[in-house]
Amino acid sequence: MTTIDNLSVNAIRVLSADAIQKANSGHPGLPLGCAPMAYELWMNHMSHNPADPTWENRDRFVLSGGHGSMLLYSLLHLFGYGNLSKEELTRFRQLDSLTPGHPEYGHTVGVEATTGPLGAGMGMAVGMAIAQAHLASVFNKENYPVVDHYIYALGGDGCMMEGISSEAFSLAGTLGLDKLIVLYDSNRISIEGDTDLAFREDVAKRMEAFGFQTLLVEDGNDLEAIGRAIEEAKADTERPSFITIRTEIGYGCPAKQGKASAHGEPLGVENVAALRETLQWPSQEPFFVPQEVYDHFNQAAERLAENEAAWKVMFAAYCEEYPEMEALWNQYFGGADDVLKKLWEDESFWAAGEKAEATRSLSGKIINRLKDMMPNLMGGSADLGPSNKTTMTGAGDFSKEDRSGRNLHFGVRELAMTAIGNGMMLHGGLRSYVATFFVFSDYVKPMARLSALMKLPLTFVFTHDSIGVGEDGPTHEPIEQLAMFRAMPNFHVIRPCDAVETAAAWYSALASKETPTALVLSRQNLNPVAGSSRDALKGGYVIDDCEGTPEVILIASGSEVDLAVKAKEMLTAEGRKVRVVSMPSMDIFEEQSAEYRESVLPKEVRRRVAVEALGGFGWDRYTGLDGVTVTMSSFGASAPAGELFRHFGFTAEHVAEAARGLF
Repeated sequence: MTTIDNLSVNAIRVLSADAIQKANSGHPGLPLGCAPMAYELWMNHMSHNPADPTWENRDRFVLSGGHGSMLLYSLLHLFGYGNLSKEELTRFRQLDSLTPGHPEYGHTVGVEATTGPLGAGMGMAVGMAIAQAHLASVFNKENYPVVDHYIYALGGDGCMMEGISSEAFSLAGTLGLDKLIVLYDSNRISIEGDTDLAFREDVAKRMEAFGFQTLLVEDGNDLEAIGRAIEEAKADTERPSFITIRTEIGYGCPAKQGKASAHGEPLGVENVAALRETLQWPSQEPFFVPQEVYDHFNQAAERLAENEAAWKVMFAAYCEEYPEMEALWNQYFGGADDVLKKLWEDESFWAAGEKAEATRSLSGKIINRLKDMMPNLMGGSADLGPSNKTTMTGAGDFSKEDRSGRNLHFGVRELAMTAIGNGMMLHGGLRSYVATFFVFSDYVKPMARLSALMKLPLTFVFTHDSIGVGEDGPTHEPIEQLAMFRAMPNFHVIRPCDAVETAAAWYSALASKETPTALVLSRQNLNPVAGSSRDALKGGYVIDDCEGTPEVILIASGSEVDLAVKAKEMLTAEGRKVRVVSMPSMDIFEEQSAEYRESVLPKEVRRRVAVEALGGFGWDRYTGLDGVTVTMSSFGASAPAGELFRHFGFTAEHVAEAARGLF
């Protein structure tokens, strides 16, 4: 290791230790142990340009072990990303700083993904690698590799313990994602002590079984060995690569090195001073970095900028030779505004159905309409494509043998599927969707939460939405899931009642720029509702009204809207004034003006009935103290759907009776 290399590696270590100590909070162990591999990768092997963090053909780096965030912030600072200042390093973990406790996408320039839940970054890296492979198949021409970059992920024992990493890497190996390179920080220490307490498997053998090339670096401080392993990983064009790098957690701190105590707490003032002495750091001044180190990184940044400059020259020649591909590129990397305009003006898209049809089937027809309008639409299901109706006819299957296919087969891997969907969206160039049965959204939720945090407009297709699942019984009948997703900030949940509302749901999902959208769809056929309209885009609207001020308001979503309309007919025949409100999305309704919400649900009308064949949690915001709900208070049962609806009281008669009880 040269003197400047040694100084640069130790600069990362010292900056990380100082920031964590000043915050009196954080995780110094990973930055101290991983500084050499991160430096070697960023300095000598990764194609990136600090002056243009959004360059389409840059290599991506995902810090899956997000607790080691100071490693990433130190790199970003030294390379000059986003002018991340030393002052921001001193404000680590403080309110409104650019250096939060875990990396946050969209908050700090250069952060490619929000990480923290261990293993999540591994799944998102796989999604980025899928996006890279597909886009390369679409755009690359002979002598013009305009999409040609690597995805690097760094994580440790915790990431490898989490099930999501196995789900994601199993698929990555199956697909032969050769542009994916994983750096495994193998320090054999967890928060509670030695990993032998709970983790004795041969990780490399597991990865080999998944279909990865496996490489080993015995000394995590050996830059040359790390560099050779990275280049060997790049040389394998058939498999993703997994590089085990033996490190010592808390390296350089005599009292903490190799110990669990280095993981999740500051080193302490005396230990930070001892770290400096061990590393032979030239100053005890906090956050001091020699100018020659800054000069070294600045020179590297100038050199790295040449990568993008050369790519731009090639891309310009590519566009000149293939103008049609330039237009397609702009379509892929632009927005969906043109598509939305066409859909808005296309009356057939908004046409009411002529027969009873399941909203999952209606959604499937829309997906197949969209696939021809949006060549960058790519997605799939957790082995439920025929049931979710998410297969794009004639669009091919993405595989190791065919990167051009747009149908993804995730296998039974709901958690990894969602992380992969996030990764595809983070990569750029694609609009993605993922799908499963609604009850299995329990497996989806942690990564859907990251979708919301990162402001990624990923689309979720959740079918088999209620006790309407029927014979499969309570294990497959969602009850509490709708409330769970409605409770999530920056997340839209839409449960449409018919063809028009399903069209609105997809339109809303495509129009969203910063909010993920879940479409909650029925298994069973639903009748077209006469009053359904594009007003569903407002989240809630009057679908069937009365003259004058209503005496009672019936509020419903999805399959229960038709029940509410039929209950209204019964009550109207008795002389009651009844309004029916369709509420496909509480989230979107709450985003409307107070005036609009009052026009739909006037405060003076206190008699209200909410109808939904799922749990009733959350409906009280609309029913108030005087209203009632016709909802599920138990799990479902196994029987034909119609029988279950009658058994649990989801009939027009029962809804009407609930309304009568308010008078």
